[in-house]
Amino acid sequence: MGDLELLLPGEADVLVRGLRSFPLREMGSGGWNQQHENLEKLNMQAILDATASQGEPIQELLVTHRKIPTLVEELIAVEMWKQKVFPVLCKLEDFKPQNTFPIYMVVHHEASIINLLETVFFHKEVCESAEDAVLDLVDYCHRKLTMLVARSGRGSPPEEEESQESTPIQELQKQAELMEFEIALKALSVLRYITDCVDSLSLSTLNCMLSTHNLPCLLVELLEHSPWSRQEGGKMQQFEGGRWQTVAPTEQPKLSKLDGQVWIALYNLLLSPEARTRYCVTSFAKGQLLKLRAFLTDTLLDQLPNLADLQGFLAHLALTETQPPKKDLVLEQIPEIWERLERENRGKWQAIAKHQLRHIFSPSEQDLRLQAQRWAETYSLDILEAVTPERPRCAYCSADASKRCSRCQNEWYCCRECQVKHWKKHGKACVLAAQGDRAK
Repeated sequence: MGDLELLLPGEADVLVRGLRSFPLREMGSGGWNQQHENLEKLNMQAILDATASQGEPIQELLVTHRKIPTLVEELIAVEMWKQKVFPVLCKLEDFKPQNTFPIYMVVHHEASIINLLETVFFHKEVCESAEDAVLDLVDYCHRKLTMLVARSGRGSPPEEEESQESTPIQELQKQAELMEFEIALKALSVLRYITDCVDSLSLSTLNCMLSTHNLPCLLVELLEHSPWSRQEGGKMQQFEGGRWQTVAPTEQPKLSKLDGQVWIALYNLLLSPEARTRYCVTSFAKGQLLKLRAFLTDTLLDQLPNLADLQGFLAHLALTETQPPKKDLVLEQIPEIWERLERENRGKWQAIAKHQLRHIFSPSEQDLRLQAQRWAETYSLDILEAVTPERPRCAYCSADASKRCSRCQNEWYCCRECQVKHWKKHGKACVLAAQGDRAK
């Protein structure tokens, strides 16, 4: 696994074998927290394996033990919890948590799973091992990309800012909103990897992508709006590595990773033999797809030469007659995880929120200290620095940082002034982390 190991092969096997789905009611519980920590370890080890360009046992173990469908179900379950339970929880009159970390772990869980899936779905055998759950994963990605397009009309996502008047819950809600944007960008990459397997997907999945959700047209809208790019203070910025970064004028013609993912997905969906025979190009679809011609510049073709084939396809499309929508009667599979979870929990959202408030999200100081110890063990500093090779950033102003909090060793700052300003927000987490280290 390389010089830096988080998990030994035997340990990874045990963790993968133990992965299971949890009811919404149990999210945040002791068993759930243990699985969240295990997933984070698998996530970091998978990134280490990928960056070291060595064998990737995490991906192989997930395939061998048929755990990709389990991860997809957990992903959709926590997405539902965030939409249905979290807002109810925040509105409960007696919900005044002393510490929001336990809730943050649940909110963050979706990001952990989609990040792991993004890392392992690069391999086609992972997509194949998803079996019927790939249909639910496509449905999930469609929801996230639709949100991205809708959000682009409201401007870029909010920056994580320090507010003197925000309550802990309001801060948590802001973090959840920013996290949602990053999750959607990960979903775009996962969808692109699924399109790499388009010729081996089931007919139901193919129909879901091309007909039910009309992903080619949605991807055109993403290219038009480019929600991961913005103009700020007269400078072009792109969202990369979890933050907005200014792009130098000389670098602006260079294709961004996310734009590249969209183009490759479009290429797969429009030019692969199986998809071409099944995609019904209506007059609306034709109008949308022909917008791509304006983006296919010589500079872009130099960077992705295969798009010359797409350019030829569009030239031919401009001269062909459109097709009426197909009305074939076909019995096909539909995504079932979201519908099943909603059916099982319908009318119970408030009961779930109240149960979690009483039994899960009101831990004692001792429970918090024990949890802090486990977090400190999971998020090893050496491992975190290995999976995040960029220079550390100041937790307050995002400038390059060279000073680390001496107490918890978790946060970085560019100067003493920023550390003092950030203490109001960082203080409780710092004390807990430091207590966790001393308890080892």
